[in-house]
Amino acid sequence: MTRQQKFLTMNLFLLTFILGTSEFLMVGLLSEVAADMNIAISTAGFLVTAFALTFAIGTPVFTALFSRFSKFPLILVLLSIFVVGNIVTALSGSYGLLLVSRIITAVVTGVLIALAMSVASEVMPPEKRGPVISIIFTGFTVASVLGVPLGTFIGQWGGWHLAYWFTTLLGIISLIASIATIPRGLKGKHSSLTKQLRLLAYPRIVLAFAIMMLSIAATYSIYTYLAPLLQDVLFVPARYISLIFLLYGVVSIFSTLIGGKLAVGDGMKKIRYVLLAQAVVLASLYFTSDSLVGGLVSISFMALVVYLMNSTMQLYFIDYADEHVPEARDLASSLTSVANNVGIAIGSALGGFVTTNMKLIDLSWSGGIVAVLAAVLAWVNYRLKQGTVSTTKENNALHEQYEGNI
Repeated sequence: MTRQQKFLTMNLFLLTFILGTSEFLMVGLLSEVAADMNIAISTAGFLVTAFALTFAIGTPVFTALFSRFSKFPLILVLLSIFVVGNIVTALSGSYGLLLVSRIITAVVTGVLIALAMSVASEVMPPEKRGPVISIIFTGFTVASVLGVPLGTFIGQWGGWHLAYWFTTLLGIISLIASIATIPRGLKGKHSSLTKQLRLLAYPRIVLAFAIMMLSIAATYSIYTYLAPLLQDVLFVPARYISLIFLLYGVVSIFSTLIGGKLAVGDGMKKIRYVLLAQAVVLASLYFTSDSLVGGLVSISFMALVVYLMNSTMQLYFIDYADEHVPEARDLASSLTSVANNVGIAIGSALGGFVTTNMKLIDLSWSGGIVAVLAAVLAWVNYRLKQGTVSTTKENNALHEQYEGNI
């Protein structure tokens, strides 16, 4: 890669780190927000739900609407709105204003993530796209490992308002870095929203979205309730819970980076086996939970497989759009992050159902079943691809034979 491409990669990593910190920080500050505004913890928790729902619904729509604009000025405008949104959050004295500021921030966060992926796929050499996109995805993981704990500490020390002044400062830094590194020549594509949304009518796109969604749901059905699992099943002392979460985050960084290597070549061919491995790892916790060491090993492998498919799926969505609906390229770039958010929502809901009606440890095999379902869909998707390739080869052979007869 050129020097400019390396600086661009660093900036896009910084961007996703900042976006991830701003998105997930509220989770660590729910108690402070609830106490400060004199609201129930569940009411404060709706801020997280509203962000995820807005992200999932708004990202594909607004990404499609904004795709007509050149990427350099668009990214700068959206980053400016992100900064303003965090300022409003930091200044919020009422729940209503806080909710509105989080919804606005959610919309621009989703579009900025899509644009970061789209810029990387356009600018980087073909052989570097997978590794670079994995580095960009790593920004979210590092946000959960470093950004959120740091922001939570600031919020607990100086009040939750100060924590969002911290994310505001990070947003300003990203804005300055983007002015220096984002290429000026990346033009938008003029197309209607209806034409772009045609991408979502392709069965293989729908299948790929479902695969990504179910894979994340499988892990998050367990991860959402990891703290009680550690305490009540593995009998980990409470003072060590945060350390285990930190180690989980560190291992998941390697998951993202290894995923970038898997994306090189025909990554979709490997996804079926990755998902089966994920199913085995999740279900293994049921059998290893009698031992602290064995349980922690299963949890470590759970972190190692959770993001293995991110880069492959990201490139799959973009390349499929390039081939069938080129004007929907930016929309395609948003689908991985949208599927992640939907998967988190489904996984946490599934986990809630299992913990309410069964035992905590039953989360392991139920998550494994969801991963198996994702593997089945990946196999179907791959067979559809093989069928398309075979049909294309037959048509080309018939055409060549016809030309030869003439």
